[in-house]
Amino acid sequence: MKNGKYKILTKRHLAVALVLAFLLAVLVVIAAAAIPYAYANAVASSRRKLPIYCTDRADQVISITFDAAWGDEDTQELIDILARYNAKATFFVTGEWVDRCTDSVKALHDAGHEIMNHSDTHPHMPALSRDEMIREINTCSDKIQAITGVRPPLFRAPYGDYDNSLIETADMLKIACIQWDVDSLDWKGLSAGEITKRVTSQAASGSIVLFHNGTKNTPQALSDILRILQEEGYTFLPVSEMIYTENYTLNHEGRQIFNGNPSLGPF
Repeated sequence: MKNGKYKILTKRHLAVALVLAFLLAVLVVIAAAAIPYAYANAVASSRRKLPIYCTDRADQVISITFDAAWGDEDTQELIDILARYNAKATFFVTGEWVDRCTDSVKALHDAGHEIMNHSDTHPHMPALSRDEMIREINTCSDKIQAITGVRPPLFRAPYGDYDNSLIETADMLKIACIQWDVDSLDWKGLSAGEITKRVTSQAASGSIVLFHNGTKNTPQALSDILRILQEEGYTFLPVSEMIYTENYTLNHEGRQIFNGNPSLGPF
């Protein structure tokens, strides 16, 4: 009986061992297949190109930016608010907005604000061919230059939508891609108080803050935000005067890291 029982247990153990060995082999195969895939993803991620989201400047400066692609009913109000706090802002405008709102472009430029490139027709840029990207950027720049006399050195992609091809195309055109690290979300219909709290709680020296013109509560929020940040010791520079143009690296967050004596100013 003992021998018979021993043989039965051995067979059971052998069956279990075979199942476990099979499962282990399957896991080894899966792992072997996954490692190259994970490595490829890691390499691809490390090669991903980024726009500039912010800088590491520690001298209490912030850039206020607006995307302009639709209406312009609040242009003069924004100009007046910015002037009240001695703030110069950067307006990223589409070529179509320039066509419709030429007087606003002139008014913003005359008030000392930057007029920069936001594409001609506001498309998802990564969906375009390289030639179409070039056409979108150059057409918008041509329209801006015709009014301001200045060819914009900065570009912001519609929807904040970037890929390597777009950044490479912009580099070829000698135009820097600019994103943001503080999003007001004003386009979502937030109240002025919600916008103010969101921006003032997130902004820091070197931040680029995103607003939109033509949104309901942005003017009131902007006034409160500029007052609060100014009381905290911040000053406001247009993007081209805040970012580094040389002697920097861009980290994995899109933050410019100073590597020497910065050369600040327009491209």
